[in-house]
Amino acid sequence: MEAFLVSTGIVALGEMGDKTQLLAILLAARFRRPLPIIFGILVATLANHALAGALGQWVADALGPTWLRWIIGVSFIAMAGWMLIPDRLDDDTAPKQALRLGVFGTTVIAFFLAEMGDKTQIATVALAARYDAFVAVVAGSTLGMMLANVPAVYFGEAVARRVSMRWVHGISALIFLVLGLLTLLNPGQRL
Repeated sequence: MEAFLVSTGIVALGEMGDKTQLLAILLAARFRRPLPIIFGILVATLANHALAGALGQWVADALGPTWLRWIIGVSFIAMAGWMLIPDRLDDDTAPKQALRLGVFGTTVIAFFLAEMGDKTQIATVALAARYDAFVAVVAGSTLGMMLANVPAVYFGEAVARRVSMRWVHGISALIFLVLGLLTLLNPGQRL
């Protein structure tokens, strides 16, 4: 349960103000059909985070506990720093047309590609390596993405204007820093 809850919280906070949240706002404004967008986000996130979780599990299996502890600890601390850097929507991830895939297909492809190498995907890799709970991490990180992006689809820019992204990113950075330090300072703890 810890892996699920930590993954949900980390990804939900990390996603605030992220380019994929901006993409959700853009898709909602362009297509004005929230349900296909939400289901597209869900499918893309499940696929992307399942791959990230599998990579994290592979890393955990391939490395010994000492190396794994140091890599994960340093990764969490690096993520803390990365959380303090504002994200923006890259021009190449913006849907220029609905392709021929419709709203759902466009959302799946745009979200899957936008999430590649993103903070939350890398966090999912690290969390899956940290916890021996693939399903809990993937489910939690997916729920975190949905918690951050579904309101973006429905409320768009109004939500972004009322929530201080600086505070959200600061809290996320603090959580990653604490996780990193706990990982490094507890060598006897099971990863």
